[in-house]
Amino acid sequence: MGRRSTSYRIFSVFNYLFLGLLMVVCLIPVLHVFFSSISDPALLKVHTGLVIWPLGKPTLKGYEIVLSNSRIARSYLNTFFYVGTGTALGVFLSMLGGYVLSRKNFMLKKPIMVFITFTMMFNGGLIPFYLVVKGLGWLDTPLAVIIPGCLSVFNIVLMRTAMTGISDSLYESAVLDGASHFTCFFRIAMPLSKPTIASIVLFTAVSLWNSWFQAMIFLKTRKLFPLQLVVREILVENNTTSVTSGADVTSSALSQNLYKYLVQYSTVIVTILPIICIYPFLQKYFVNGIMIGSLKE
Repeated sequence: MGRRSTSYRIFSVFNYLFLGLLMVVCLIPVLHVFFSSISDPALLKVHTGLVIWPLGKPTLKGYEIVLSNSRIARSYLNTFFYVGTGTALGVFLSMLGGYVLSRKNFMLKKPIMVFITFTMMFNGGLIPFYLVVKGLGWLDTPLAVIIPGCLSVFNIVLMRTAMTGISDSLYESAVLDGASHFTCFFRIAMPLSKPTIASIVLFTAVSLWNSWFQAMIFLKTRKLFPLQLVVREILVENNTTSVTSGADVTSSALSQNLYKYLVQYSTVIVTILPIICIYPFLQKYFVNGIMIGSLKE
């Protein structure tokens, strides 16, 4: 490689500085919440501003209170069920839709693409959505949380773009050997679309994990509440009594709301930890999958 120009070096310096600053801006809130969750509750209660180091002696009392509560544990299981089922169903439907719309001999692919793209810009609104779910008999059932949020038009378009890039000669050779559409889909399209599938898995899982609005309007039974809805009650409504009631905390401490903020910060960390742990394993597939179709030869 030849010598790099001065302008390129200047650009690299500013690029690294900008990305470093962006990383710090994104990292500071996470560190603030984490260090607050292990701080002394008495000092945390009177502290104002950012917490960039544990206040007082570090303690795991907040996590002990949160994890020992049966309501948090139940909502965790509900969320894993909603996310796992919704992600599996959504990814499979996205792959089916992308495969069908990527076939050149499918006559209705243009009208269908126009129809589903229209739904990205316009929708019927909340009231018709609620009436449809009610008419299907899904109110206060897990189906109301899983089905409406599992499929995204963006994911279908992303999968279609990835499968369109697969060479037609592969399909033609398989058809000459007697392969059906199902064989082409499972043996050719799916294995060659792994990066895009990983990206869609990440998109769908994160969307379902963070979803709370549909659960709030469709679910009434508290045993069916996902984790995010419980977290909303703790953070937005400042309702930590239901969390600390099952823990080993003295009544005098409860009366002074000593563990109120500690529980809130600990709940946030417990909520985001699974996604943070999963993302590094999908990152390489995510980068490759999201770039598929961005360039044409």
